[in-house]
Amino acid sequence: MPRWHNALAAASFVLVVLAAFRLWPHEPLSAALPSSTALYDDQGKLLRLTLSADDKYRLWVPLADMPAALVDGVLLHEDAWFRWHPGFNPVSLARGAFVTYVQGGNRQGGSTITMQLARLKYRLNTRTPAGKAEQVARAFWLELRYSKNEILEAYLNSAPYGRNVEGVAAASLVYFGKAPDRLSLPEALTLAVIPQDPTRRLRETLADDDGLGAGLAAARDRLYARWRDAHGADAANDALFRLPLALKHPSELPFAAPHAIDQIVRENRMAGGEAPRIDTTLDLALQRTLERQLREAVKRLGERGVGNAAAMLVDTRDLGIKAMVGSADYFNAGIAGQVNGTAAKRSPGSTLKPFIYALGIDQGVLHPRTVLRDVPSSFGPFTPENYDGRFLGPVTATDALVRSRNIPAVWVASQLASPDLYDFLKSAGVARMASQAHYGLALVLGGGEVTMQELATLYAMLANRGVLKPLRLRADAPRAAGVRLLSEEASFMTLDMLRQNPRPDEATTATPARLPIYWKTGTSWGFRDAWTAGSFGPYVLVVWLGNFDGAGNPALIGVEAAAPLFFRIADAILAQDRTLAEPAWTVPAHVKRVEVCLASGDLPNAWCPQRGMTWFIPGKSPIRVSDVHRPVAIDTRTGLAACAPYDPATTRTEVYEFWPSDLARVFAQAGIPRRKPPAQGDCGELVAGDGQAPRITSPVRGAAYTLRGAHADERVAFNVTVDAGVRQVYWFVDDAYVGAAAPGETLFWQAQTPGRHVARAVDDRGRGDARELRIVAVD
Repeated sequence: MPRWHNALAAASFVLVVLAAFRLWPHEPLSAALPSSTALYDDQGKLLRLTLSADDKYRLWVPLADMPAALVDGVLLHEDAWFRWHPGFNPVSLARGAFVTYVQGGNRQGGSTITMQLARLKYRLNTRTPAGKAEQVARAFWLELRYSKNEILEAYLNSAPYGRNVEGVAAASLVYFGKAPDRLSLPEALTLAVIPQDPTRRLRETLADDDGLGAGLAAARDRLYARWRDAHGADAANDALFRLPLALKHPSELPFAAPHAIDQIVRENRMAGGEAPRIDTTLDLALQRTLERQLREAVKRLGERGVGNAAAMLVDTRDLGIKAMVGSADYFNAGIAGQVNGTAAKRSPGSTLKPFIYALGIDQGVLHPRTVLRDVPSSFGPFTPENYDGRFLGPVTATDALVRSRNIPAVWVASQLASPDLYDFLKSAGVARMASQAHYGLALVLGGGEVTMQELATLYAMLANRGVLKPLRLRADAPRAAGVRLLSEEASFMTLDMLRQNPRPDEATTATPARLPIYWKTGTSWGFRDAWTAGSFGPYVLVVWLGNFDGAGNPALIGVEAAAPLFFRIADAILAQDRTLAEPAWTVPAHVKRVEVCLASGDLPNAWCPQRGMTWFIPGKSPIRVSDVHRPVAIDTRTGLAACAPYDPATTRTEVYEFWPSDLARVFAQAGIPRRKPPAQGDCGELVAGDGQAPRITSPVRGAAYTLRGAHADERVAFNVTVDAGVRQVYWFVDDAYVGAAAPGETLFWQAQTPGRHVARAVDDRGRGDARELRIVAVD
């Protein structure tokens, strides 16, 4: 057989073997190296470079994304014959052995890029001849299994850059604060020469504040000379190399938005991800604004025992979180600063009240000018009180919301059908809630717990006209279509109610905010949490002040502590970005403006003296004609109500306000004069229309009363609210007459036998109300 046949057969065999090694399944070289993650804000600014699982700063970047200048510089400096040798260079090895062992000069290894990768990958000791031989064998093995580009990519991503920095991508961020594709030629060649002696060159350089150390500068300039020989001279590049160049210290790596970044990294690891780059929705400038304002607020309130704060800002247009500050100082262990307060469950106080009113609007319970009762009230066993211990009497729904009155809010919640507040919060994704029976109506006043992130989601839903969407921290998070929890009409009307809430510093603010602000405060029971949540322009802002240990503090009042911080942040953001504008609001098609009587919130009758306008949903909002103002014919001789037929010579008509007895009592207690309707003469007929029927307030609906022994002295209090024209109320139990009482007086009844009974109150106009009560025998 001719010799060339033998050579061809041998070559074919080698190619087949090589192909077998290359095609045999094996893991990529990147698999053995855990990666760091570089996280950026929405403007491409680095927020943090995390440590990898083995505590290295290392980012894997594909060779195609490496700058050509850096790749060429590394090849020129490290291994000019890389593309041609089989993993080792016999000439370089021989020269290195001769210099090291024969001449006794500085140690030279003669290593190729493949050999250096083998040393790094297999953790070899190559200072001995045996170690060097293993390195050569390992390098040859790598060349059999991987392509030249794969090997070069792996080396560039694992080359040592001092301390715990590995790979050109991480080194570029650490030492120059930029991604590799943005490196200048001097910077790229500087990185190319560092791995040859990273410890000495970086120690020398980082100690020199004025530029590169002498050794590193000389090595870089020698490489540039070879670069000019290979690529030709360029005056612009020569000028660049004459400019000073300094490396950043690794301690200068940014550590911004720590709570938000911790949350992203934790969620990424739980999902099994190890992305080398994550773009976030955060805005570093806004983040710093919130951090600065929180630090100043805690400094101001520190002498009053307020030690911590948290806040977050959400863009309602895409639900991206623009800023998240989980504590006043992340590095302060004394306040548990690394705890993310935005993810902690806390009582929201009254910040949930807007959603109660929105649900009430949706279910036809009220409209913004519906007049509600702020009077002593019981709701089953629950008897709420107002924060200030006072009662205002009749108050519009808007005033009740912005003045955070508890009694009206609980009444509205008690009228909700499906969904009620509990079902609404469950649908909105509020997690880890106890049973509905556990909260009862106390949920209205902050009896449950939510996180700041959940609260921000709710307020963003309100700003987005009732459509709930999840918050986003990662730019690649999908933008959900959302689910509607409130009607557009109810959301619009509720926001309009919140807009009328005057800011706490209104009297001292020279220039009010140029955009309307929709906001609500909250104070938890025991003064543990002070909240303010709201929206302005495209943003939702939520702030919290308190202490992570839950200690109560009288200074933690929403309107006094949290609201000033909320407005300082809002004002700072509006001043920072003059382009911010109010979203394009349009009045929903089904919302109308109607005239109502201001005293009652109902449609005005002919005698209503003061009228105003309110938003109204035809077919849904409650509608009836006001009967507070009624005409009464007065007998001029007696001053009493005249009896029909009326003699024009001895009668005149006057309009009186007919307030229910509970409201009349509040007016009297507050010292607000109200002219009482005149007493009715002996006419035996109604004076002015039918008026309002009695409304039993005690016995409490759903409550059980105890009977202890045969001679028990426990008595049940009977109370009722009646129309202003009523002078007497008659009480019956199971149709048996019990007694009579004047309006506002309490009648006591003692049960004789256990069981269910029906109490009935009838006024002197024949109008009545009934209530079932249960008597339980107790030994």
